[in-house]
Amino acid sequence: MHMGIKETVEGHREGVLYIMFGALTTLVSWGTYSLFVLLGIEVNISNVMSWICAVLFAFVVNKWFVFLSRSTEKRTLLRELGSFFSARILTGVIAIVTFPILYAIGFSGGLFNIDGLYAKIIVTLIEIVLNYLFSKYLVFRKPKNENEGTE
Repeated sequence: MHMGIKETVEGHREGVLYIMFGALTTLVSWGTYSLFVLLGIEVNISNVMSWICAVLFAFVVNKWFVFLSRSTEKRTLLRELGSFFSARILTGVIAIVTFPILYAIGFSGGLFNIDGLYAKIIVTLIEIVLNYLFSKYLVFRKPKNENEGTE
């Protein structure tokens, strides 16, 4: 059976939205990194600051649009926020540790005269995969009774 684009998107809404908002989050990360570097901020500090900007953006879009977690109940919100930031801190540590290693071993080149952008690209790909897995299975997981009858 051949599925059209519309059916494919509808059948994989969460994945499509995650990729779309992930691309926007990546633009926030790379854009703020580039801005900070162009403002004369050291590359490793720029990397940390861009990560913070991207995590804040990602929480909002993942909660509301990708995983449809619309609860504003204090306990749920605090659990999601805490687990989201904990997961992002873990992947952030991985990124912060991996970036200077990649930079030092030769991925220091860049596009558009932005120093270190090759290392940033590799680190971002690792983060995307880990962040999706953490968000889907830990942060925005639905209670078991909400999933019954939907699969």
